[in-house]
Amino acid sequence: MRDIHHFIDGAARPGASGRFGDVFDPNTGEVQARVALATAGEIDAAVQAAVRAQAEWGQVNPQRRARVMFEFKRLVEARMDELATLLSSEHGKVIADSRGDIQRGLEVIEFACGIPHAMKGEYTEGAGPGIDVYSMRQPLGVAAGITPFNFPAMIPMWMFGVAIACGNAFILKPSEKDPSVPVRLAELMIEAGAPAGVLNVVHGDKAAVDAILQHPAIAAVSFVGSSDIAHYVYREAAAHGKRCQAMGGAKNHGVILPDADLDQAVKDIVGAAFGSAGERCMALPVVVPVGEKTAEALRERLVEEVAGLKVGVSTDVAAQYGPVVNAAHRKRVEDYIQLGVDEGAELVVDGRGFALQGFEKGFFIGPTLFDRVTPQMKSYQDEIFGPVLQIARAESFEEALALPSNHAYGNGVAIFTRNGRAAREFASRVNVGMVGINVPIPVPVAYHTFGGWKRSVFGDANQHGMEGVRFYTKVKTVTARWPEGSVEDSAFIIPTMR
Repeated sequence: MRDIHHFIDGAARPGASGRFGDVFDPNTGEVQARVALATAGEIDAAVQAAVRAQAEWGQVNPQRRARVMFEFKRLVEARMDELATLLSSEHGKVIADSRGDIQRGLEVIEFACGIPHAMKGEYTEGAGPGIDVYSMRQPLGVAAGITPFNFPAMIPMWMFGVAIACGNAFILKPSEKDPSVPVRLAELMIEAGAPAGVLNVVHGDKAAVDAILQHPAIAAVSFVGSSDIAHYVYREAAAHGKRCQAMGGAKNHGVILPDADLDQAVKDIVGAAFGSAGERCMALPVVVPVGEKTAEALRERLVEEVAGLKVGVSTDVAAQYGPVVNAAHRKRVEDYIQLGVDEGAELVVDGRGFALQGFEKGFFIGPTLFDRVTPQMKSYQDEIFGPVLQIARAESFEEALALPSNHAYGNGVAIFTRNGRAAREFASRVNVGMVGINVPIPVPVAYHTFGGWKRSVFGDANQHGMEGVRFYTKVKTVTARWPEGSVEDSAFIIPTMR
């Protein structure tokens, strides 16, 4: 049995708690490793290492920090195949998806390579008689990230890339379901030239999360996961005086107007709904055709496209998606399918009971398609997070606009149309944080920013881009005057800019 250790102060550290979590191979259903679950003491050891490292790292000039980011990017690219294979073996997504997971993380590292520009402050000469005012961005100190199982490379890099480039040290608590890639990334960060302790990885469950949220030396916490846990993390972080950005769940809609390019839209929707077995917070699990004619044409083409999907093991280059992450998650998704049936939705394609020859114990679910789903159904209201696509029909543009706008989640939405005015109006009015126009998964590029609305986010700071720089730094503003007279001329009054 392979043991997955913590990575603290630049070296592997075996767990001291005696508690472990199972790491499965989702393709076979077998336990392939066990991961140590941290104690509060191990969290503290990581924090103390980070505090020591940050004292040095925070004084390194931004250009030299950027050079470490450049080297880290080169090392990850050189090991892309190794990392993608390792990621797929624990998560279950196909190799091409794993490469995309890593690449989207690297795009934020590329942004972090430009940190000297992003860290520049502001300057006003002559704000008053002989007075200049300037501001500077300084690192917070130690920051922490709590990341989910569905993107074990991308989301950690979204967090620690910007945080470390800004001069902070970082504590990463990845998902215990697929923890090996985050450890490997930390090893590569040290190899790239970051001091030991700048990036630490500690594994764990709620005990580790609470230790992070309560530790007085951690200044900021970034989280991605379910909305209920995001709310808990945000509340606890705030109660302990920390900055927090907590990204929650999603139920992203794709609106199909009658003039849409249906051939392209169907392919985009199927890829966005079923890719990575639907285990994406930016998946597109609800499609909203406008008008009965559009709905019938869409359903017919979706049935045909879904029938042609190939589900396979992670290493099958012909497979469109692989297994879900573990047996508990498979059961959760299948329970939601049954719930949809019980609520009266029309089950057009049932993916339950799917078995792959030779891998019968793997955590596979076939593609599932529902029609005539309504907003009153719990299976519509909740995030299923599996290969399940729901058709929710709308009679008009206004009704279609209202569905994502009124939903509790507000992460992403897409509209498919050839009508520029309709697209512009939809993008302006929809109550959702990220919008795609003929783009099914509207994840912004790294130098913009990622973040939803409503129950999809708690906190007022988004991930990466300049929002990330602002989150991981604090602004210091200096008002300076060099007096020409003697000390006796000083006045004990607040300065005004006359």
